Parts: sequence; C-alpha cells; structure tokens
Amino acid sequence: MSARTAFIVGLLGCSLPVIAQNQTNTAYDPTEMAAAREALYQSHGAQITYLIAGERLEYQSNEGDPNVVWDGQGWIGGDVNKFWVKAEGEYSSDNDNFGEVELQALYSRAVHPFWDLQAGLRQGFKPDPSRTYGAIGLHGLAPYWFKLDGALFVSHKGDLSARVEATYDFRLTQRLLLQPRLELNAAFSDDSAIGVGSGLSTAEGGLRLRYEIAREFAPYIGLSWSRAYGDTADFRDASDIETISFVAGIRFWF
Repeated sequence: MSARTAFIVGLLGCSLPVIAQNQTNTAYDPTEMAAAREALYQSHGAQITYLIAGERLEYQSNEGDPNVVWDGQGWIGGDVNKFWVKAEGEYSSDNDNFGEVELQALYSRAVHPFWDLQAGLRQGFKPDPSRTYGAIGLHGLAPYWFKLDGALFVSHKGDLSARVEATYDFRLTQRLLLQPRLELNAAFSDDSAIGVGSGLSTAEGGLRLRYEIAREFAPYIGLSWSRAYGDTADFRDASDIETISFVAGIRFWF
C-alpha cells in the first residue's frame, strides 16, 4: 500500500463515525436519535449504583477479654463521583463498654481507573472525649491487586494524624481465600486526653481464612495481632500494649 493510499484509508477511518451519524440523522428524526443516544448513555455508565460491605464483623478472643469488632463501608454514586460512609469500632462484652468507635462521611472522586481521592469528615465517638476530624486520602488498588486505604486527619484541636490500611486476597480455590491485613496509625503530636502519643502509635496485623458460601457471604477464622508504640504505649496499661487474638467472623456485601 502506497503512502497516499494509507493516508486516504486513515482519513476515511477517522471520518466514518461522523459520516454514519450524519446519515442516521438524515434517515431518522434528530430529536428521536438524540433521545436514543441519551438512553444508551444512561444504561452504559451513567447509572447510580451502591454497595454496602461488612469487611469485618468478628469475635476476638483478646487474651481472655473478648471483643466484638466491626469494620464496614458503603457508597452510592456514579463511576466518577460517590458518597462514602465508613464505620468501625469495638465493644467489650466483659467490661460492657466500647473501645474505639468512629464514623466517616466522605466525598469520593475517581482520579485514575484504580484510585479515588476522598475528602470529608471523621467523627470519633470513643474514646472520650470525642474528636471531630477533617479527612483527606486515597482509596484504591495498587499494582498486583493490593487494596490500599490511606488518609490524613486533622482534629478540631489541631492535631494531625495518619492511617494506612492494606489487604490482599490470596485465592487458594474458587471459594477459599487467605487474607493478610495490616493497619498502621501515626500521630504528629500528643493527644493525651484520648491516649494517643506522637510517632507511630499503633499497628494491627491479621491473617484470616474465609470461605465464600456465596460471593456475598463468607465466614472466616484467623489470628489478629495489635501493639501500641512510643508515647501511646506509655498511656496504656501493660496488659493493653500488645495482644494476640483468635478471631471468627463473617464478611458480607450487597
């Protein structure tokens, strides 16, 4: 094929969609065609969808002081813009009190096919006294399908802190999965009223084996480890600095 022929073929290739649309508008009423294109757009990318997911709803043995822990999230919106809610906390049945309890309300915008930029508010209900934070972070999938959730928080008292959470699903079979999880929390200043010290404050790790009875419902068992560091450890009783727990729970979504 000569260079001149290739140029003409390429020009026609670029022009064919425009030519086809013009011919369609000539053969059919343009108003009806505009309505048809809008209906096609609405059904292929402009829908409002939602998800509610309980990532963790579990019992933790906590070395003889058992806890019930929950960690869930949900969103509603389109492909680009969403409204997110994240909730997590723990409750001690033996002591009949709540540990850490928080709720986040976030606006989320897709900035990459695998990443969302999120900003909004985080309300810490426990421990007392409560704290209100501004939040900004990234949520998405890193290379090799690591799920990451990282954020910076600034409280109404002016204290700055950060959190990073990472999980990965090893699919052993079509229904059996092994999930390692790591969460790191750090603070840039002391907030002794709620027992948080500057530097790396806490680290949590876990390994959970779950079986997907259905994709939307999966019981699991595993081990969880947590430790406080630095000034945060100094604010705690010796028995609360490091714990290892057997866990059993369910993961669900709809």
